[in-house]
Amino acid sequence: MTTITPTTDSFANQFYAGARACIPVVISVATYGMVWGVLARGAGLSLLEVVLMSGLVFAGAAQFVALDLWTAIPAALPIGPLIIAALIVNLRYLLLTATLRPLFKPESGLKGALMMAFVTDENWAMTVLEMKRGGGSVAFLLGGGVLAYACWMATTITGHVLGSAIDDPARYGLDFAFTATFLVLLLGMWKTRADLLPWGVAALSAIIASKLIDGSWHILIGALLGSLAGAIADKVRHVD
Repeated sequence: MTTITPTTDSFANQFYAGARACIPVVISVATYGMVWGVLARGAGLSLLEVVLMSGLVFAGAAQFVALDLWTAIPAALPIGPLIIAALIVNLRYLLLTATLRPLFKPESGLKGALMMAFVTDENWAMTVLEMKRGGGSVAFLLGGGVLAYACWMATTITGHVLGSAIDDPARYGLDFAFTATFLVLLLGMWKTRADLLPWGVAALSAIIASKLIDGSWHILIGALLGSLAGAIADKVRHVD
C-alpha cells in the first residue's frame, strides 16, 4: 500500500488545521452530545457513569444504543447484549480506519492503533477529503479527533446536569442533530453521480434490514452492502 508523503507543515499546524476543519460538524456533535446527556439522565445513569461511558467508549451511536438496553437496576443490566450491540454498531470502524493506513509509517504499530481511539465519523471524513486533495496527516486526524472528544465529554456532561430542565429533546428538534451531521458529511464527500449507487444501496439495505431484523444489525448490513456495491462499481469502471 502506498504511504502518503508527510506534509512539510509542523505537527502543531496540521493539528490545528484538522481541528478547524472539523468545527462545523463538531457543532452538531455538541448538539447530540447534549441530547445523549439528557437521555442518559432519564435512563438513570449517574454523572460518574456518564463521564466514564463518554470518556472510555467515545462512540455516539453505540452510546445511544446502550441507553436502549440500560436499566436502573444494576443486577438487571444486560451486559452481554449491551456489549454485543455496541460492537455491532462500531464494526464499521474496521472499514473506516483501514482507509487511514497510508497516513501511518509501517513501524507505527501499537502507537498507531491507540490513535484510532480518536477516530470519529466526522474527523475521518474530513481527513479522507484532505487525503484526496494530496494532503492529510496523523496530526490533522488527531486535531479533529481531540476537538470532537473534548466537545463530546463537555456536552454529554452538560446535558446530564441540565437534563431536568429539558424534558423532551425531540420537542426542540435536537433529536435530528445526529442525522443532520451525516447529511453534511455526505454532501461534503460528493464527487460524481457514481456516488449515488453505494449510498443508495447502503440506505435501502439498512432500511429493509431495520424492518426485518431487531436491534442495530441494519447499520452493519447497510455499511457492508454499500461498501460492496461501491467496490464492485469501481472495479467495473476500471475494467471498462
